[in-house]
Amino acid sequence: SKDEQERRLLERRDDPTKQWKFNPADLKTRDKWVDYMRAYAAALSATSTDHAPWYVVPANSKLQRNLIIAQAITDALAGLKMHYPSASSETKSTLIK
Repeated sequence: SKDEQERRLLERRDDPTKQWKFNPADLKTRDKWVDYMRAYAAALSATSTDHAPWYVVPANSKLQRNLIIAQAITDALAGLKMHYPSASSETKSTLIK
C-alpha cells in the first residue's frame, strides 16, 4: 500500500542500518503512485493468461506475502500432476527382489 511504502521509505532514510537501501528519488516518485498503479494494472491485464497468470500479492506483511506465494507455487505444481517415471522392463528385471 502507499502508506506501507511511505513507512518503509522513511525507515530506510532514518535507520542508519538501512540507509544503504535509501534513494532520495524514491520519495519524489511517490507523487506518481496513482499513475504507477494504473500502469501495473494495465500491464497485468494485458499479459496475464490462463496458461501463464499473474498474481497480485499484498506485501504489507512479509509473512502473509510469503505464505500466499508458497500456496500459489504449491497449487501450480499440484496442477502439473507430476509423477516419477516408471522403470524400464530391463531395469525392473534387474532389481533385487
